[in-house]
Amino acid sequence: MASALFTPLKLRELELANRIAVSPMCQYSAEDGVANDWHLAHLTMLSGSGAGLVVIEMTDVTRTGRITPGCLGLYSDECEAGLKRAIASVRRWGQAKLGIQLAHAGRKGSTNPPWRNAGGPLKADEGAWQTVAPSPIPFAEGWPTPKELTGPEIEQIVAAFADAARRAVRLGFDTLEIHGAHGYLLHQFLSPLSNKRADEWGGSFANRMRFPLRVTEAVRAVCPKEKPLGMRITTNEWAEGGLTPDDAVVFAREAKARGLDYACCSGGGNLPKPPPVSPGYMVDYAAKVKHEAGIATRAIGMILTAQQAETIVSSGNADFVALARGFLDDPHWAWHAAETLGAKVPVPPQYARATVETWPGAKIVRPPKQAEAAPPR
Repeated sequence: MASALFTPLKLRELELANRIAVSPMCQYSAEDGVANDWHLAHLTMLSGSGAGLVVIEMTDVTRTGRITPGCLGLYSDECEAGLKRAIASVRRWGQAKLGIQLAHAGRKGSTNPPWRNAGGPLKADEGAWQTVAPSPIPFAEGWPTPKELTGPEIEQIVAAFADAARRAVRLGFDTLEIHGAHGYLLHQFLSPLSNKRADEWGGSFANRMRFPLRVTEAVRAVCPKEKPLGMRITTNEWAEGGLTPDDAVVFAREAKARGLDYACCSGGGNLPKPPPVSPGYMVDYAAKVKHEAGIATRAIGMILTAQQAETIVSSGNADFVALARGFLDDPHWAWHAAETLGAKVPVPPQYARATVETWPGAKIVRPPKQAEAAPPR
């Protein structure tokens, strides 16, 4: 039987060679938002991984919307030029389609990278900037209080998303994604835990959805009709009074009505307490959104093995899957998944002598079609 994981997936006019994506992963290595040699090497490597789609890391639509001073941006001509150079390498050497995740960090901005001061807030002498949010509520104890956005400032950020999307379209990305999760600005507006406004941008769920839905409309308006638009959405906050999977269904349905083509189903991140993590812990939420909102979904959350990913897709729980650290650990994860599932993926000719068919050593360290137990979901 043919592998479901290695069947093509069509979203609008984009056809992905398989159902595997590389998740966007912050590298904290840009220079004033501009991609450099690190990004060129990192993305070129991942584009030859065998995945059908590689999504470039959270890319911020304003300079003060970055998480850290090292975060990637798409808010200037210099940012656009830096990405153009990296993308040229990917297009020349890689096989994967390319997406980009557009975002604004909101109150979680102006921080150190994770390897410095545990990712805590920047100090004034480290270049800290004023963060913004729907309400003046710090992310955590000891964090600075963000400035509450005014109505005109909200509209300016909507326009910044549209401007960054125009740049992304010029750069030739195959799909655009919006970051509406992980406690960043769109998520902050959606959540009753971080949005305490009493105007048209807060209060009822309909009002709290207004900003992320406006962003969706603005990005869709500048995205060519043949290109799919996705969003990483929040499906659970695991907190009393917080967002629930039912809220995610309502939001995904409303976003679909405004032109969203797929939802990458995540959760947590709006509170300091981490979510309860286990293999496949987000998959049921992707299934719920897919079936109840009627939108294509991408499952994430400790997807570790080929058979686990195969089961997610073949069972109809999600249309495709995405891995992050799995690809950092094994940049050829999709090659090895194909070997396990009896499928084929393109291999760069420079590496063709290292496949299970061409390298005797592969048969020793990776027996083809080996039995594999899926972790619990």
